[in-house]
Amino acid sequence: MTETPAAPTTTRALLRGSVPALGVGVGSALTLVALSGLAAWLQQRIWHDLPASWGVPQDSPWWTVAVLTVTGVLVGAVVRWVPGHAGNDPATSGLVAPPLPAGTVPGLALALVLGLAGGVSLGPENPIIAINVALAVWLLARPGSGTAAAGPVGLATAGTIGAMFGTPVAAVLVLTEALAEHGRGEGRLFDRLFGPLVAAGAGALTMQLIGAPTFSVDVAPYGEPRLWDIVAAVVVATCAALLAYLAVLSFAPVHRAFHLLRSPVLALGLAGLVLGALGAIGGPLTLFKGLDEMKELAERADELGWLALLGIAAVKTVALVVASGAGFRGGRIFPAVFIGVAVGLAASGLVPAVPAAVAVAAGVLGAVLVVARSGWLALFMAVVTVGDIALLPVLCLAVAPVWLAVRAMPEMLLPAAGDDRPEFAALSGAGPKHPA
Repeated sequence: MTETPAAPTTTRALLRGSVPALGVGVGSALTLVALSGLAAWLQQRIWHDLPASWGVPQDSPWWTVAVLTVTGVLVGAVVRWVPGHAGNDPATSGLVAPPLPAGTVPGLALALVLGLAGGVSLGPENPIIAINVALAVWLLARPGSGTAAAGPVGLATAGTIGAMFGTPVAAVLVLTEALAEHGRGEGRLFDRLFGPLVAAGAGALTMQLIGAPTFSVDVAPYGEPRLWDIVAAVVVATCAALLAYLAVLSFAPVHRAFHLLRSPVLALGLAGLVLGALGAIGGPLTLFKGLDEMKELAERADELGWLALLGIAAVKTVALVVASGAGFRGGRIFPAVFIGVAVGLAASGLVPAVPAAVAVAAGVLGAVLVVARSGWLALFMAVVTVGDIALLPVLCLAVAPVWLAVRAMPEMLLPAAGDDRPEFAALSGAGPKHPA
């Protein structure tokens, strides 16, 4: 039997859909601001006020170990006993995933805030997207309403990505790739992206009005393009990709080792102890999600030297594997960007002929390409991190050989039990009409 072609989207339908898109975009940004602000407040109490009141140096190694260990135990307790168990195992969830039941939101939010404040080397992206998607589906696709979950999932995903990265471009690139790979809908692509684009724009504008920090680091602006820059970019991106590939190779064994403990309290408590030891070795710059730390890294690059920068990148890579493999709730893109920045600064310090902007952008390109397995997102993050669109032609040429190597590598993502990892099924309309 032949399928009946889908009716074309009307202008009235697009206008009608833009209203919830605006609401979801603004709401997604406000959720990000609220949870990030709460985590920042708690971080200030834990890492500054409390040790100061006790006369303990803020960068004391034993304080770092103690805080990360306690953080692991607390997050483990949330995963074990709070209803919903703080959502899915992060090792099995990508940036875009099917919606979680709304009942998991409080536990996931608590686990995220504790991890961010406690210094865990993960970003907020995956949990924030999951929270906003769950809330959007719960509000807009209630059971029995007959509304498919695909629309709210796309809106909340786009709104959150737009807010987090400060521009709707990142959201459109991610969703375009998702629809191209898994989409089954009919009609013009821009019609299908119209609502998510509005949501992403609303989220990004909300963050800009609030004055949220950006991803860009302070490096010397890029000058006149040279053929040598393309070669340098390929070499640096390859080095960053190889370091990230080591993380991918160790991801499954580390995940398996921690989960042999069965109890999330024990597993995450032990992981917290390991992360504390890594933080004591690598210093405060290797803690937390990495957004503020990579800016400080760029400011102190000359002082630290290229060998120390490589050491920091290596420690951060191990911390990323331990944190994500053990089950801390968080995303892998923020630390991947930090790793890329550290590798790029090290390359520029080792070979001064390589412009810092080229090296940093290429480092981010290689690291994100392996960790996120998205060429569009890697290119976008590389340009945003250095804040120079003039680098885009160089990066577009540099990404080609690196992608040919990366595409054959395993992903930093494990299959969930009894699941074929349909990360984008809900976006294409193949997912459920409401979360189970």
